[in-house]
Amino acid sequence: MGLEFIQKLPTPEETRKLYPVPSRVAKIKQERDEEIKKVFTGESDKFIVMIGPCSADNEEAVCDYVRRLVPIQEKVRDKVIIIPRIYTNKPRTTGEGYKGIMHQPDPEKKPDPLAGIIALRHMHIRAIEETGLTAADEMLYPENLRYVMDFLSYIAIGARSVENQQHRLVASGIDVPTGMKNPTSGDFTVMLNSVVAAQQGHSFIYRGYEVETTGNDLTHTVLRGAVNKRGVSLPNYHYEDLQTLLELYHARDLKNPACIVDSNHSNSNKQYKEQIRIVKEVLHSRTCSNDIRRLVKGVMIESYIEEGCQGIHDHIYGKSITDPCLGWGDSKRLLYEIAERC
Repeated sequence: MGLEFIQKLPTPEETRKLYPVPSRVAKIKQERDEEIKKVFTGESDKFIVMIGPCSADNEEAVCDYVRRLVPIQEKVRDKVIIIPRIYTNKPRTTGEGYKGIMHQPDPEKKPDPLAGIIALRHMHIRAIEETGLTAADEMLYPENLRYVMDFLSYIAIGARSVENQQHRLVASGIDVPTGMKNPTSGDFTVMLNSVVAAQQGHSFIYRGYEVETTGNDLTHTVLRGAVNKRGVSLPNYHYEDLQTLLELYHARDLKNPACIVDSNHSNSNKQYKEQIRIVKEVLHSRTCSNDIRRLVKGVMIESYIEEGCQGIHDHIYGKSITDPCLGWGDSKRLLYEIAERC
């Protein structure tokens, strides 16, 4: 069998004891979780903006970026909740390339998962301590979730993971909002099936244990665009798409119907500047229909300090080494415009 066991890693429980969440951070998370939850249950009409780098590859730059969000959050707090993207795993379509800080804490060195687990915990906790903003991350590997669950306020399930049974079952045991992206095919039914599965309780095997979950009422949909059989991107953020999703929600008995629109990926065809226009169109659609306004709870934006992207060896501070991102200037202006139009 071509599988070599390199080293035994500490369990999530052991890791949390070695690198614990300070009590102050735990209190911030509890308060933020409650505020964000109310948006998804409909108790709050605030708009959520998940914004940050495509992948969190550098602690200094990521924490610098999150600190820049703080004064904006203070000014728009009556209308907008900002959730920083601190994504520590990076899915790769072909399996090649940088896979995120959990896998490779130094992008120019060999993979080191143990150092990666330590690095990502330090980065996430530091960001909360310095800013009071808890973050979003992607559950790329369900078995790794418990290494990060004690400080996250939002979990995303990616387009390539949403059909996976283990992702759906583990999502049913998460106690923060969890977004199910449409698959790369764009099939809304697959996405909604994932929401149905995650909102129910299940019994299954997880990390060597028999476990039971109670269901996650805060599981919802995320529209990220699709790709047709010729590899052409097909956006799904338009008014008609939102109306279709709303009708499909009405046809099912689901709790807390909600949608987040991902303004990048196949919605923008990875043309990062298009995110500005896409977000504005989503905001306009919300003004045209109260039903859509209630459905669309927020947007995702890929943004960093410097716009675009770079190679791993280029060393431009605050510039993405994966997908291209909006720069800080455009991001700041867009955040204020979102608040004005909500």
